Amino acid sequence: MSEQLGVMPAQTVGPYLHIGLRWPDGPYVVPEGTPGAFWISGRIVDGTGTPVVDAMVESWQADPEGRFDHPDDPRGARPPALAGFRGFGRSETDGQGWYRLLTVKPGALPEPDGGTEAPHLTLSVFGRGLLHRLVTRLYFPDESTANAADPVLRSVDADRRGTLLASPAPDGFRFDIHLQGDHETVFFAL
Repeated sequence: MSEQLGVMPAQTVGPYLHIGLRWPDGPYVVPEGTPGAFWISGRIVDGTGTPVVDAMVESWQADPEGRFDHPDDPRGARPPALAGFRGFGRSETDGQGWYRLLTVKPGALPEPDGGTEAPHLTLSVFGRGLLHRLVTRLYFPDESTANAADPVLRSVDADRRGTLLASPAPDGFRFDIHLQGDHETVFFAL
């Protein structure tokens, strides 16, 4: 008689982020002192508004010319003209749920049909209780014309688009991420 094995329980992506994923210069998509650099900061909160203190945000973005140094760029990978730009950042949340990323504004991206995507950052959220990463986008409030034409942003219900817009802050932009609740951030299934 053979022994039957049961189904393994699902594992979450946290709370062990600080053990294996801490990266000292992770928040720096560009080096400090880069012309045009600014901070994106925000809080990650759960459905009750409680800060999520053991989460991590990863960012992925095009360079200021709208290019990626990656083979998935249909125009071909090209190193960025901006010195020190790496297009990727990682920030863990602090004891109050805050994250911070130092970056520059990305350029618009061409769409295969000839349109363009507005300048944006793709953000992945990892944290306690999440079986998979959550993926969202951050759009810039000073890009109203580009945002109005962006096919991804247009696909979101008009009353929820605001959850994808950063707001101006003294040192750059603020973008809070609500995991649940009345102001839940729009997340995309990838």
